[in-house]
Amino acid sequence: MIWIWGLSEYPGGNRLTPSPAMSYCVNRHCAKPENPDSAQHCQSCGHVLVLRDRYQVIEPLGGGGFAKTYLAIDRDLPSHPRCVVKQLHPQNRKGQLGAKMLELFHREAENLHRLGQHPQIPTLFAHFEQEDYFYLVQEWIEGQTLSEELQNTGTFDESQIRDLLGQLLPVLDYIHAQHSIHRDIKPDNIMRRRRDGQLFLIDFGVVKVIQEQPAESSYTAVGSAEYMAPEQTRGQAFPASDLYSLGVTCARLMTGISPLELYDIVGGRWDWQRSLPLTHQVSPQLTDVLNKLLETPLNQRFHSAQAVLTALKAPTSAPEAPPSITRSKPVHPPRLPKPEIVLERATPPRSPLSLIEQLFHKTPNVPLPSDVGLDYSELWRLLRQRHWEAADRLTHQLLCRAAHGSSRGHLAPRDVEALPCTDLQTLDYLWRSHSGDRFGFTVQQQLYQQVGGDYPLFCATVGWKLSAARSPSLDFTYSLKAPVGHLPSRRWAKGFELWRTLKTLDKKLTQCFLYT
Repeated sequence: MIWIWGLSEYPGGNRLTPSPAMSYCVNRHCAKPENPDSAQHCQSCGHVLVLRDRYQVIEPLGGGGFAKTYLAIDRDLPSHPRCVVKQLHPQNRKGQLGAKMLELFHREAENLHRLGQHPQIPTLFAHFEQEDYFYLVQEWIEGQTLSEELQNTGTFDESQIRDLLGQLLPVLDYIHAQHSIHRDIKPDNIMRRRRDGQLFLIDFGVVKVIQEQPAESSYTAVGSAEYMAPEQTRGQAFPASDLYSLGVTCARLMTGISPLELYDIVGGRWDWQRSLPLTHQVSPQLTDVLNKLLETPLNQRFHSAQAVLTALKAPTSAPEAPPSITRSKPVHPPRLPKPEIVLERATPPRSPLSLIEQLFHKTPNVPLPSDVGLDYSELWRLLRQRHWEAADRLTHQLLCRAAHGSSRGHLAPRDVEALPCTDLQTLDYLWRSHSGDRFGFTVQQQLYQQVGGDYPLFCATVGWKLSAARSPSLDFTYSLKAPVGHLPSRRWAKGFELWRTLKTLDKKLTQCFLYT
């Protein structure tokens, strides 16, 4: 099976519109990409600065290993409006991964051209190739993604979720009416425009045209695995698949917890209700709607966006059908229970993760769990202040001390096997909590398993180079704009066969988290 994620998100939208005080070189090998506004060619590498003699790139927004996104101005129009330039640079166009990325890039342009007439879908302005790079130019939405909003302002309450559903369901209804399926609904792909709060659906790289279904490989799964409907993991997608992903998105925004933790694998059900903040109350009507969005069997799920809108508007005293939760088995407690719930319900002895969660929200002076007496308060402080690079270096030292008692050196597979589970859990929880579940060892493990243990494909997914450079800090991006799973970096690993170490870590994590 091949897993394909969207080429790039729409990062960097949460900034004020700048004035073009410079031109930015888009040659990814350029050592000094900043140039004066009047320059026509890069003063460092000689690369053309104005794309198609029209689009002047002024600053980078983000990107991963294959694609980058820039903010630009359209010099052809009198007002010089801002726009977004996506650049694709596959290292090997003829290789399987490079060819697939190129296919998705062209497909995104086709989909935006076809669907961009909707006011809540960015408009496509241009699509072209120049100097061995592929470009897509689209409308600039000044605002922030819902992932950024969750991180900046906290979890969503019922009124915010109803507003989200009220704005996005008509967009999905429009897309489905055009015989298309988005296939990658998630908080990262929903933007809120700053000036009026309007929501936009972005990233159309994996949209599927329903009429093309016979040509779709049943062994190709596209989308983001955390939010993907069960049938989509088997290469099939329907309008109800988008609705399922929308339900997962709502659960993520209401709880602040990764879908990886909200889903009970053993029971085969979602446990989002037990993970709600104690200050949030959700009505039975909205609860029933979300549970029906999250039904695993297609015949028990909503089949159209209009049906969801109708259910949201129905009188609460006379629901059209019994709530889906009555057809489910009793809801089990979540894997990471809230501290208050643990104390009130007097559950059996808590796992180390429960203890970590309680201590994490207090003072860093409280020792975090360690089987070998390590002090994690400094790592707590660095991650809390988002000093990612310093936290990455300290994580390397802590791993070495936990494995063999010295902060120097690296870890070989046998050292990974010797890591105490409690310390590995503490490190993982600190990284996940402070990054909004973007970084952490179990995040990396999930991605590693999704690509079937394919180390090169895993590296491409998390934005790592296949071969480690002499200076590890040059190989990694130390910000939340880095790809999911990018950190902690592999600076702690030893030897040339790094894939063996990662395979050993996967087994170790499975062993340590098996009981949680």
